[in-house]
Amino acid sequence: MHRVYVETSVISYLAARPSGNLVVAGHQQVTRDWWDRRARFELFVSEAVLQEAMRGDGAAARQRAEALEGISILATHPAAESLAVSFITAAALPAKAAIDAIHVALAAVHGMDFLLTWNCTHIAMQ
Repeated sequence: MHRVYVETSVISYLAARPSGNLVVAGHQQVTRDWWDRRARFELFVSEAVLQEAMRGDGAAARQRAEALEGISILATHPAAESLAVSFITAAALPAKAAIDAIHVALAAVHGMDFLLTWNCTHIAMQ
């Protein structure tokens, strides 16, 4: 079974109210479709995902928390923290994307097969 690190943007799309923006609505539908098939994967998040998911609107935060129930939480690891700093230092990611660097580093250090994200600015860059 493939191991998947689920980054916060996926949980946010999953729990968000339907969007009137066609692109965003498409992302939401693809996310829901994937979520319905998630049992084929072993899912993981981090404390960073949990913290980000609890920000913002209380009702939406509760929905995100419900979606995260039962998902394994990866331990913080000194090697991941060091790797995240290296991403910033090497300018692979800007300093304002420190939390994104943590997501990528944790997924790498813990040997995830996939990092699932909708963050196309700092994580799923082209």
